[in-house]
Amino acid sequence: MTEKQAVRLAAVGDLHVKKASQGTLSPLLAPVNDQADVLLLCGDLTDYGLPEEATILAKELSVVRIPMIAVLGNHDFESGQEAEVTRILCEAGVKVLDGEATEIDGVGFAGAKGFPGGFGRGTLGGWGEPGVKRFVQEAIDEVSKLESALARLRTSRRVAVLHYAPIRATVEGEPVEIFPYLGTSRLEEPLNRHPVDVVFHGHAHHGCVEGRTSGGTPVYNVAMPLLMRTFSDRPPFRVVELEAKTAG
Repeated sequence: MTEKQAVRLAAVGDLHVKKASQGTLSPLLAPVNDQADVLLLCGDLTDYGLPEEATILAKELSVVRIPMIAVLGNHDFESGQEAEVTRILCEAGVKVLDGEATEIDGVGFAGAKGFPGGFGRGTLGGWGEPGVKRFVQEAIDEVSKLESALARLRTSRRVAVLHYAPIRATVEGEPVEIFPYLGTSRLEEPLNRHPVDVVFHGHAHHGCVEGRTSGGTPVYNVAMPLLMRTFSDRPPFRVVELEAKTAG
């Protein structure tokens, strides 16, 4: 597969497309064709996870002429029709990742939804009631998906795509009481074991646009409401350029 010297990544999440969203998103996304080589969609693409919403989203994405990669978010699961949402997006040319990896222009992408659970010392442990253990196991299962996808990457440049935050820094700005619902440090562990160049996530609409893992990897919160407030003079997606790595 051809490897470009520089690959421009545009990322945005939390589109929350509703039945009334037709015609509102495509003007915002159209500039991406000139500004990036790949568009990453970081979950909560629909508002209630309905096929009707996914169909509207697919129409809105028809203006995008560059490759698209996505993960689903919690809203996309709300109606229990995430498989149909995924099918509709795939038919629209979106590569939906759920513990898988893919490669474009010499850049490897690993994607998973992630899960909540808290950060650092506040990370919920799998102890006590069965319900708590099931919750924690769900987080561990999502971490395993991410780890599996990262382990498959064979490219020199690597990107992780999530919905939930893997670090606390990018949820700062949200009410501290809801931090545990916005992501978990468990997701950071495979990112340190399988280093990537950059991580993108959404979900935290009032968080911070940028942080770093304990290993120094840049993490970008690309929730659309956050980007629209922070960069009001730009299209609502974050663009990051990855240069080709030279042999040392």
